[in-house]
Amino acid sequence: MKYRHNGQIAVTIVFFAALAVTFITGLIFLASSFLQSSVRSLNKLRAFSIAEAGIEYYKWHLAHAPEDFEDGTGKPGPYVHNYYDDAGNLIGTFTLAITPPPPGSTAVVIKSSGNVAADSSITKIITVEMAIPSFAQDAWALGSSFVEFGSAAQVYGIVQSNAGIDFDGTAHNVVKSALTTTTDPYTGKTEWAVFTDGPPADPQPPTALPTNQTVFMAGRSVGVPAIDFQGLTEDLSSIMAQAEASGTYFPTSTALGYDLSLATSGIYSVYKVTATTTPPHGCNNPGNEPGWGTWSIQTESLFATGTIPQNGDMFFEGNLWVRGQINNKRVTIASGVFPDIAATRSNITVNNSLTYTNFNGSDMLALIAQNNINIGLMSDDSLTIDGALVAMDGGIQRYSYSGCGSNATRSLLTTDGMLASNATSGFYYSSSDGYQARSYNYDSNLLYGPPPSFPLSTNQYSIISWDEVQ
Repeated sequence: MKYRHNGQIAVTIVFFAALAVTFITGLIFLASSFLQSSVRSLNKLRAFSIAEAGIEYYKWHLAHAPEDFEDGTGKPGPYVHNYYDDAGNLIGTFTLAITPPPPGSTAVVIKSSGNVAADSSITKIITVEMAIPSFAQDAWALGSSFVEFGSAAQVYGIVQSNAGIDFDGTAHNVVKSALTTTTDPYTGKTEWAVFTDGPPADPQPPTALPTNQTVFMAGRSVGVPAIDFQGLTEDLSSIMAQAEASGTYFPTSTALGYDLSLATSGIYSVYKVTATTTPPHGCNNPGNEPGWGTWSIQTESLFATGTIPQNGDMFFEGNLWVRGQINNKRVTIASGVFPDIAATRSNITVNNSLTYTNFNGSDMLALIAQNNINIGLMSDDSLTIDGALVAMDGGIQRYSYSGCGSNATRSLLTTDGMLASNATSGFYYSSSDGYQARSYNYDSNLLYGPPPSFPLSTNQYSIISWDEVQ
């Protein structure tokens, strides 16, 4: 007799049905998890895009209001903005936290937090630092006059000119000219706008320039955009106004000019210059240079003392001598005579070292002369000048003192900062005339953290750092 095992069949069906249900449930759960993960990933991307939109918005805002760090509200942040899609649907918000530039800097920090309305648990945060570059972008910024760098010149920074450059020293960064070719005023030959007499000497155009990394260690460029020296007169007027406000405006001395001495304590002393050194016998402007003189103080009398002002601006009407050392100070010292007439433009002279205590950006100094920045006959044998030197309509120079005695020859000139000159500049003439060694060093702190009221290269911000925080 045969028996049917109906119970066994039922158990088998139940078993496989359970497996099927479990499998299907797992697929559904997996699909649901994948969908949730995809939606969350999409929302993260949206939050990131919204945070980026916040950065772009404030970049646009600063382009129209460069000094507004309160989002047009006149109140402290944070600042919340709705974000809509192309159809006008609200999809989220970005929240901005703005950190304005600290004193002496142009760098503003923008933190943008992006959130999506569909998932409030998701936040993406981007932090961007933006700044306006100052006029101090090069170790040397030169105007429309041909310039020479001798074989003993060492330049650590970019050299850029609107005219021709004969460079025979060592350039540790790029050397650039706005011209393509130039005429050597000494030989009359047509040369590339940046050339060297070697060794080896460069070929003349149209023969291509060789690399010559012995002289141009980082290369050279011709035909670059010109440096804009226009508008500096307006900056000088602004410095004068700031100095008037702080009580550090010194009108015409009724003497030969002023001598400013700076101390690390923050105290300054101002002297009236009553006589300059008489040229030695046989010392009589050998180069027939306009404005020539010893530019060295013989007698002076104390006129005033004070503390470097909070805004850091000092203005002197007339010729000025400057010396000393600063410590944790940011100072701009300017000299000029208004109205601006070529015959009455004033000069700044540095005969004794003018230095920083700190090189981390806490010490910043600028000398802005309406005409020349001079180094006189009785200058230090080893002279160091820290800071940004700007000769608006003249040159940065030491005149030729050939035949002027032992002081005609000096050993070493070192600059740490930048030099901007709109006319011919130079410190060396021969083995018996001028500074025999010259070292020009660029201070990168000047680019985005210049001294007070120092001219800027533009009014537009550039992004200098970008970070996805979250």
